[in-house]
Amino acid sequence: MKKIALSIATVATVATAGGDIAPVEPATEVKEIAPVAEYDFMDRFHFKGDLRLRYESIERDDADNKYRNRYRLRLGAKVDLLENLQFQAGMRSGFANPTSGNQTFEDDESLSDYFLQSLRFNIMSLNYKSGNSTYKVGRQPYMMYRPIKSQLVWDNDVSMNGVNYQYKDDTKIITLGINQPTLEEKATDDAEDVSLFIAQYVHKSNLDFAKLNLGTGVYIYDGLKGNIPLFGSSKGNTLDANGFYENDYHIVEGFGELQFKDVVGMPLKVAAGVAYNFGADENNFGYDIALQLGKAKDVGDWQVKYSYTDLEEDATYGAYSDSDNFGGGTAASGHAIRAKYKMGKNLYIAGNFFFNELYESKSKEDGMEPSYERVQLDVIVKF
Repeated sequence: MKKIALSIATVATVATAGGDIAPVEPATEVKEIAPVAEYDFMDRFHFKGDLRLRYESIERDDADNKYRNRYRLRLGAKVDLLENLQFQAGMRSGFANPTSGNQTFEDDESLSDYFLQSLRFNIMSLNYKSGNSTYKVGRQPYMMYRPIKSQLVWDNDVSMNGVNYQYKDDTKIITLGINQPTLEEKATDDAEDVSLFIAQYVHKSNLDFAKLNLGTGVYIYDGLKGNIPLFGSSKGNTLDANGFYENDYHIVEGFGELQFKDVVGMPLKVAAGVAYNFGADENNFGYDIALQLGKAKDVGDWQVKYSYTDLEEDATYGAYSDSDNFGGGTAASGHAIRAKYKMGKNLYIAGNFFFNELYESKSKEDGMEPSYERVQLDVIVKF
C-alpha cells in the first residue's frame, strides 16, 4: 500500500509540469572555506541534504519487467576546523552500491527501517584550501570535471578513497589523485588490492560567442586484470572463462564543451567526449554527445538534456560508469533524455527516459541484442 501511495504521489506531482531529470549534485560538495576567526563557534558547522522519491519502470526484451518505488537520502556536514582546513562527512542510503543511493521500498518493512538500516558513510575526509589549490585526504566526492555532467566514465555518485589535489583558476583545472575504489558491503576482499590513479587537465577559453572547455584525462586502474568483479557484477566488462577480469583498464578520455549564455533566451551547452581503454586490445572505445537547454536555478526554471552514448564492453570500468543508462555499465548504446523543473525554493520534479540497445554480450539470452527502456519520475526536496 505504501509503495502504491508513493507512486501516485510521485506521478501526480510530475504530471503538473514538464519533466526534467538532471541528477542532483552531491549533497556534500565542498564550497570555499571562510576564515574561521571571522565567525562564532556554531557558525563553523554546515549541514546539507536532499531526499528523492522515485517511481521507476524498466522494460527489456530478455528479462521480466520491473516497476518499483524507490528513495534516496543524502546527508552532509562540513566543519571548519582551522582557517582553510575543513572536515567533511556524508551519509547516503542504499546497500552495497558504489554508484547509487537508491533503495527500493518493500511491503514487509516499516518506513523507519529503510532510513536507519540503509544509511552508510560515503564521505569522510579532510580538505585544505590554499589559494587556487585544494587538497583532499580520505573518502570524498569525485573531483574530475565532466562536460554537462557526462557519466561516460564517472557516475554522479562515485566517491574517491585516497589523496587528491586540484588546481583551478580562470583558464585551467588540473586534478591529480591516488585512490582505491570505493569499498562497499558487497566489495570482495580483493578490492583492497586495486589502486586508481587519476590525472585530468581542462583548458578554459572565453570566445566571442561562448565559453569553450577542452579537456583530457588519464585514469589507470592497477590490479583489475585477473581479479574477480569487485562488486558482484562485471557491469558489461569482459570476464574470462574463470570469471576474472580479462583486461586491464587504462582509460584515456578527451572532451570538448561549448557553453552559450543566451540562445532563445536560455543558456545552452553542447558537448562531446570519447573514452579509449589502452588496457584492452578490442571492444575498448566509447563516446557520447550531449546538449542541454536551460538551467533549473530559480523557481519556475527548467532544463532538458539529451545525450547519445555508445560504450563498448571494455571502454571504461563498468562499475563506475553511469548506473542508470544501459542498466549500468558498458556494452550498450542509446538515447537518454533528462529533464528538471524547479517548483519551489527547495522542491524539484524531474524525469529520466532511456531508450537503449544492449550488446549481445550483455543479454540474458544467447544471440539477442535486447532493447532496454527505463523511465524514472522524481520528486526532490533539498534542505
